Amino acid sequence: MDQLSTLQQITIWILPVLFAITVHEAAHGWVAFKLGDDTAHRLGRITLNPIKHIDPIGTILLPIVLLLITAGQFVFGWAKPVPVDFYQLKNFRRDMALVALAGPAANLLMAILWVLVAKFGVVLVDNLQITAAIFLVYMGFAGVIINVLLMVLNLFPILPLDGGRVLHSLLPPNLAESYAQLEPYGIIILVALLLTNVLETILLPILGIVQQIFLWFIT
Repeated sequence: MDQLSTLQQITIWILPVLFAITVHEAAHGWVAFKLGDDTAHRLGRITLNPIKHIDPIGTILLPIVLLLITAGQFVFGWAKPVPVDFYQLKNFRRDMALVALAGPAANLLMAILWVLVAKFGVVLVDNLQITAAIFLVYMGFAGVIINVLLMVLNLFPILPLDGGRVLHSLLPPNLAESYAQLEPYGIIILVALLLTNVLETILLPILGIVQQIFLWFIT
């Protein structure tokens, strides 16, 4: 997307980013509600309305800054976490994992839907609707990338990420209790992985494969 202007890049990425992070959070709340915890439901957080989930820094400021400093090559963000009272769940350990997996599962579903959006753009090319087609293809690609990125990153076995919740639910109770003590340091661990290029080493090959699969599906 190097040839696109900053405004064009923002226009292409804004909807995929908003929906990727808000649907992710809403999915957590919806599954929690189905499994016995109505906290998110009472707070009106089980909704696709992005306004309910927007975090000024993670949803707006950070994605725009990353978009600008990386020339549209990388974007990331987060929404306000949906509150979940795990002790209201019917089966604490099992349901904690199910609630955690709901977010990445939502991102996987959205990635598939964005592929279909891009494919529709290709169909428009065949009907000579070039401008609309290019926009949809670019937006579809952005939707796939941000959703796969969020899905993979959130599956890292680090608390408070979703993968950390799943691992916590799978560990024996005594080990789970010790593992939970690491949660306050989760963000520090993530930053360390980022600064040491460990995240880049893991994510870039995955995103490269995703890009190839994406191009295969839409052509």
